[in-house]
Amino acid sequence: MRDYAPTETAPAPEDPLVLHVLGARPNFVKAAPVVRALTEVGVRQGIVHTGQHYDALMSDVFFADLGLPEPIANLGVGSGSHARQTAALLTGLEEVVLEHRPALVVVYGDVNSTLAAILVCAKLQVPTAHVEAGLRSFDRGMPEEVNRVVTDALSDILFATSSDALSHLANEGVDPARVHLVGNPMIDSLFSALDRLDPAPVRARLGLGERYAVATLHRPANVDDPAAAKELVDAVLAVSERLPVVVPLHPRGRTRLAEAGLVDGERLSIVDPLGYVDFLSLVRGAALVVTDSGGVQEETTMLGVPCLTVRPNTERPVTVTHGTNRLVTPAGLPAAADRALAGGAATPSGELPPLWDGKAGPRIARVIEAWLGGRNLSPAAQNEPRDAL
Repeated sequence: MRDYAPTETAPAPEDPLVLHVLGARPNFVKAAPVVRALTEVGVRQGIVHTGQHYDALMSDVFFADLGLPEPIANLGVGSGSHARQTAALLTGLEEVVLEHRPALVVVYGDVNSTLAAILVCAKLQVPTAHVEAGLRSFDRGMPEEVNRVVTDALSDILFATSSDALSHLANEGVDPARVHLVGNPMIDSLFSALDRLDPAPVRARLGLGERYAVATLHRPANVDDPAAAKELVDAVLAVSERLPVVVPLHPRGRTRLAEAGLVDGERLSIVDPLGYVDFLSLVRGAALVVTDSGGVQEETTMLGVPCLTVRPNTERPVTVTHGTNRLVTPAGLPAAADRALAGGAATPSGELPPLWDGKAGPRIARVIEAWLGGRNLSPAAQNEPRDAL
């Protein structure tokens, strides 16, 4: 029998691939430090941009500001009802996961892209990691709360930003071996950008004086119901009587808010969504921020800017106990603004929450690197120096 020797050397198998699924602006901010830290330890990665935020102002400029690499896939799902958007995400993400066969899929936050990726990977038995696990508002009326609970139940690795998140996961029966307290990667991005955050050029471009407020409004509970939108708009207009207010307006709810009376005026300026650096530069120079966003509560806490969150609850209570954030009703917003402008929203302790130190990305990378190498890195070991692992 004739022996056949191979004429070519077989190609070496590729390193395991980590896919990051990103769908909305906050995802990009949280992912950037993780992508950067994994790059530094040589992990092969790819970004899937689902297109949940789909125009240049809502996504492309964030990639540029944060130094994120080009996505390997852009699903371009756009907006729509929760059912339609999630259905499109499920179909698109399944194709991407089957094509690239990742060793691990990393998801962020609580948007529909996160939920869809977790469901797809659970069905295909692809391991997953959730960054920002364990946050709870305990309000199932919020679509994001449903996404959080389902995502954490199905994730293989859970990265928590705060001690209250650990407690919530423990109460839900999550195996502690799957959970790692790593800090807040959104704060990593903010630390990295601090020297670029200059309010003056943004103020000049928008025609603002030195004293102004910023408002961000988009949550369904605030803008989808005409009566609720009218109450909120009236409250914001009342704040504008105290100082000028600039509103970078998310496309979601723009028509409803306009119908409720949120229009450009002498004391209120509506602008298109801003890039990461421009928006945080504006926030850094603000006397007051009014929001219904989750991430803005954290960013204002780090920047020491008084923040009034127009919601009955928050999944980020650490921003209230350790930060500048206060929960208010629309009816109570004008009086709360008066107190904040008079100095009543100072950081209680003068210190940032634990592990808000700009090192969450490397902590997450150490856990993922160890997991890819077949080591089960314990929560106690994740903060050890890299050469000790």
